[in-house]
Amino acid sequence: MDEDYVTRAETAVKNLDKDRSGKFILTTSKIRSLMSMMNSIYNDALTETETTLSPELSKRVQHMNVRMVYEAGREDSVKDFLNKTRLRDELNKVGDDRAKFLDFCRYFEALVAFHRFQGGND
Repeated sequence: MDEDYVTRAETAVKNLDKDRSGKFILTTSKIRSLMSMMNSIYNDALTETETTLSPELSKRVQHMNVRMVYEAGREDSVKDFLNKTRLRDELNKVGDDRAKFLDFCRYFEALVAFHRFQGGND
């Protein structure tokens, strides 16, 4: 990441769509499947020692991008989340670079943490 991902995550979450009562439209459960997929890849990437992701992990990262598009197509609040956080753009920058993927994971975790901290719920 080219800037402070924590500040960027906090700012992005503050800008997510809210309902009339000021609560986030996006619920944690709507992004849980994406987070679960990311965590699975993250855990496997931690065990690798090369600077590049294995071809198998690179394919899983690409599949995660497809899942993001699918979930955004199903739910406008997920689309809003992906657009305002630029999460797909960050994932596209990963390529097969292990360090970039680990940075992406930290950013995603920060987004979920700030969403929950700022009132997001299931």
